[in-house]
This record gives sequence, C-alpha cells and structure tokens, in this order.
Amino acid sequence: MPALSTTRDIALSDRTLANLPKADLHLHLEGAMRPGTLADLASTYAEPTPQVGCYRSFGEFQHCYRAVVKLIRTRSDMRRLVREVVEDAAASGAVWIEPHFNPTTYAPALGSAEDVLDLVLDAGVAAGRSIGVGFGITLSASRNRDPRDATVLARLAADYAGRGVVAFGLTGDEAATPPEAFREAFAIARDAGLIIAPHAGELLGEPSIRSTLDILSPDRIAHGVRAVEHPALVERLANERITLDVCLASNYVLGVVKHIEEHPLPHLLESGVLCSLGSDDPLLLQNSVLAEYQTARSHLSMTDRQLAAIASTSIQSSGAPTDFIAQTLTKIEEWTKEDVPDLSDQRLHRDHEDCDTR
Repeated sequence: MPALSTTRDIALSDRTLANLPKADLHLHLEGAMRPGTLADLASTYAEPTPQVGCYRSFGEFQHCYRAVVKLIRTRSDMRRLVREVVEDAAASGAVWIEPHFNPTTYAPALGSAEDVLDLVLDAGVAAGRSIGVGFGITLSASRNRDPRDATVLARLAADYAGRGVVAFGLTGDEAATPPEAFREAFAIARDAGLIIAPHAGELLGEPSIRSTLDILSPDRIAHGVRAVEHPALVERLANERITLDVCLASNYVLGVVKHIEEHPLPHLLESGVLCSLGSDDPLLLQNSVLAEYQTARSHLSMTDRQLAAIASTSIQSSGAPTDFIAQTLTKIEEWTKEDVPDLSDQRLHRDHEDCDTR
C-alpha cells in the first residue's frame, strides 16, 4: 500500500492533528492489535504470523482478520490487546473509542460471553482512566453467522446498555446475508436505547445502504461512501442526519476508491452528510485514526476547520456521556483557535533548497 501521508506533509501542517480531540467510532478491536503483539502471540503459540497489508479481495482481508482473532487465547492476551488499543488511540488524539467486538467469539474458551464482555469493558475503562480516553463497546453481529446468533447478541447488548455497551453493529460480507434477516436483533437493540451502527455501502453500494436505512433504521453507518453514486441517496442521508463512519485507508486498500484523491468524503460533506473518520483495522491497514485526519488534510485538501467539524461529528455521534461530549466540543473549538506559526517563509525557503538540489 502506498503511503497516504508523508513526513513533509505533516511537517507543513498548521495545527497538530494529534492535539485535535476526536472519537474513533469505526474501529475493530482485534484489527487494532499492534504488529509487535501479533508477532509475540504467533511466537508464543507456534503459529505463522499473519501477513498484513496486501489483499487481493475482501475475502483475503477477512481471512487475515480471522487469523489474528485465533491468536487471542487467554484472558491475559485479551487484556493486553485492549490496553494497547486504548494507548494507541490516545497517541492519535482520540478521547473516546467504541470498538466493534463480539464476545461470543471467545466463549467458552475465555468464559461465558458475559465474562468476556466484562473483561473487555473493565480493561478498556481501566486503561483509559489514566490517559483520558473514554471507552464504550459496539457489540457487532456478523453477516457470516446465523442471524439467530445476532438476536442472542442483541439481547446481551440490551442487558449491558448503560453499563458500557453503547451501540449495536453488523459486520462481515454485505453479500452474505441481507439486512432483513437481522430485523429482530436491531429492534431489540433500538428498544434498549443503543446506537444503531451497522456496516453498509462499502462493497455492494446503493442497494445495501438503502435496505439498511429502510429495515435497520441506523443512527450511523460504517462506510456508506458509495452513496455518492446516487444523489437522491446522498440527500436522504443528509436529511435524516445519518452519520457515516468513514475510513479512507480501508476504502483505498480494499479498492472502493482507486486513488485516495478521488475519495468522496469532501463531496459527502459538501452535500450535508455527517461524517466521522475512523481507523477501521489499524493492524491490517497499517493505519491509525490520526493518519486518517492527516490523509484528509494532505490528500483531500481539507482545512483545519473542516477537520474540526469531522471531529465534532465523531464526538456528537458517539455514545459518550452528555457532559463529556460538551466538554470535548469546547476543546475542539479551542483547537481551531490555537495560534499557529506562520510557515510561509519556511515553505519558501524549503522550496528554494529543493530547487538548489535538483
């Protein structure tokens, strides 16, 4: 994967994007494992280290993800994963994260689904407490499993509403199972007051987004960017105030866009669609939420005010407490008012240096 931002891009930035408070709402817990931890676990369990970074299809991407999941075999492994995910989020300037996660994947090996969920919530809250990162969970069903499993998971999510689970999602191959099969599960989650945040519109495009809107009544959609192929659908997203949790690197690596400069994020925003930026799977995509903002700035020519608006959307669309949201929005506004050095002379001087060395 070609680099989406460079040292030169970052050096010529105005405000430091790591200091912009933001939420990462589109983040998969296992997909955010550190490369060093992946290597450690593979060595510990005498397994080949999954090769990340290059995928010829979405199926290959999913296969790699599953290989990562299989390396988490103890409660200690899980605690380490969660702690490091929170620490890495903090390094990107994230103040709130809502990782997609399914505890039934690890039951009964690590205990019951409730035991696993308690473990992850306790580890996430504890890790975030000292470094200023709020932690909630998006329990996500899979299109690749029996829809009845989703209903069971939704009941678990409902039981934990107000106790750390803030949203209910749907992941996996959009072509595997249509949203109609998950109607009951999402009704349970919605009745419990959870944010509805399924994936849609990454690979299948307009039909997937439209059926998700009609049947699941989402508050947010993970991806959804192919709505730009249908102006009426873009208008509907804007009118219904649906937030798209966009992932630039993911869309590029998995071929949703051929060139990052052609990403539809600017058009969606100009059309009134609310968008957040998320890291999706930092391990598999060699990415971070900070890199997403850097890419938006350097490759999509987005201004600091536009990036601050995206960060504000991420916070307002999250399941964070009301007072936390208000405080963070104030900090985002303060970031936009920070004095920044005038780099014009430095840029001019550097350009002259470049000319001298050609």
